[in-house]
Amino acid sequence: MHTITININNDQLAEKVHWFLEHLKNDGLEIVSKEDSEDLKLLTATRGEETISFDEFLKNGH
Repeated sequence: MHTITININNDQLAEKVHWFLEHLKNDGLEIVSKEDSEDLKLLTATRGEETISFDEFLKNGH
C-alpha cells in the first residue's frame, strides 16, 4: 500500500481534489484523514499490550 499526503491551502482547490479522489474509490482508493491515520497507528501499536478491565483501569488511573 502506498500513502500520499496532500496539503492544500486553497479551499476551492481542496474541494476539486476531494471530488476527483472520490471518483477513484471504486478502483480501490481509500481516503483517510491524517488525524484518523495517526489514531489508527496508535491503536495498532497497542494491540500487543496486555488488556485490563475498565473498572481496574479506573481504580488505578490516578
